Amino acid sequence: MHSLRKSGILLHPTSLPGSGGIGSLGGEARAFIDFLAQAGQSLWQLLPLGPTGFGNSPYSCYSAFAGNPLLINCEILAEEGDLGAQECGDQDGEEQVEYPVVQERKLRLLRKGADAFFAGEDRARQDEFLAFRENTPWLQDFTLFMALKEQFGGACWNDWPAELRDRTPASLAEYGSLLAYEVKVLCYLQWQFFRQWRGIREYAAGKGIEIVGDLPIFVAYDSAEVWANPTLFKLDSAGIPTVIAGVPPDYFSPTGQLWGNPHYDWDALAATGYAWWIQRMRNSLELYDIVRIDHFRGFAASWEVPFGDDTAINGRWVAGPGPALFQALEVALGKMPIIAEDLGVITPDVEELRDSFAFPGMKILHFAFDSGPDNQYLPHNHLRQAVVYTGTHDNDTTAGWFAKLPEQEQRQVRRYLQYQGDDMVWELIRTALASVAETAIIPLQDLLTLGSDSRMNMPGTVGSNWSWRYRRGELTPPLADRLADFTELYGRKRR
Repeated sequence: MHSLRKSGILLHPTSLPGSGGIGSLGGEARAFIDFLAQAGQSLWQLLPLGPTGFGNSPYSCYSAFAGNPLLINCEILAEEGDLGAQECGDQDGEEQVEYPVVQERKLRLLRKGADAFFAGEDRARQDEFLAFRENTPWLQDFTLFMALKEQFGGACWNDWPAELRDRTPASLAEYGSLLAYEVKVLCYLQWQFFRQWRGIREYAAGKGIEIVGDLPIFVAYDSAEVWANPTLFKLDSAGIPTVIAGVPPDYFSPTGQLWGNPHYDWDALAATGYAWWIQRMRNSLELYDIVRIDHFRGFAASWEVPFGDDTAINGRWVAGPGPALFQALEVALGKMPIIAEDLGVITPDVEELRDSFAFPGMKILHFAFDSGPDNQYLPHNHLRQAVVYTGTHDNDTTAGWFAKLPEQEQRQVRRYLQYQGDDMVWELIRTALASVAETAIIPLQDLLTLGSDSRMNMPGTVGSNWSWRYRRGELTPPLADRLADFTELYGRKRR
């Protein structure tokens, strides 16, 4: 049987060019989809689309369900009459997202658009908005949560007045009334985000492009989900986490990574039939064609660190739900198109869980060349049921990675690839596309042969992460042709 070989590009929408200081779900997103189609690609992989919190990380969001309003395209709001065309401004050409500037300016604009919408008389759009508000189960908790954060100066929910922290019905009713208009505005932002995202999905489908979304296993402590569902997490009676998530010392950090997310109370979730997880996965499958689950190994066992520790060194492995969760998900949702992010400390129980549900794992070429011929990331050890990457959003760019390798390791890479030329980035792209793995994903930075100053994230640091953007005009026809040629050569061209 002929295997369904595919390839695509990893690019978060914030990295798109265009006006407003940050990428958005407008014309530039459609132009990127056009480029994917011209280059013979089948997939667009994104990072999580939620509203980002501390450090602007898409892996630390105020909601596991909501969309990031900073991705709303203001030109579309102007076309619909909620903004004037001149109000959208230019702020064009920035190569980095300046988050504080973008948040202040764009949220002010979006609120203006909401005010105009509510003052208007477009009955069809008003009805569409009301239907969205009434039929989106997570929306009420999320919008009230965000309105309360604003009301209390951005404070974490655990620092709100005790009656709100504990969600007493009287306090929810009181503040729901007090903040009713703010909640309505926040509902408008979510409505606009999801209708714009739906437009992008439909455009991509029309071009034969599938969207690979990203579902982080954990949620942020300061999120609507933890505030609204405290019994599903390991919290004490005051709502403080007893343990937090991370990973032990690894390739990225000698003291491990301390993520700070609360751990699930899997027994409490099991008692509900995993209802919250079913809702979460259903939501993801409505947004994406394929779902990459970040930190898949946490379903077998996860690293629990005592709350208050400064590093992740003193954590311990604690069993997760194992197959029971995925059995419940399959009963509710059927067979799911999932990619398991199986990087890090992978034990036989993780592999068994992944393989028993036939989820492909990930192979990273940057990890392939440092430990001899048995290294699982070397192409000759790849499996068909896998997704191969040059690097991920957490890696350096391939140009930066290779430049930083000690000379001996550079020689080993060249020896394995039998390549002595000076275009090592595209040689690694070619190697990924040639792999037996059915799916190959290339970060856009590698297609553009960019250096370390264009990497998306450096784990364990806070600063300029998540801010890279490419420039309009960089996705040229010759670049599309070069990628299409390799894609066709190795049997991955979109059919």
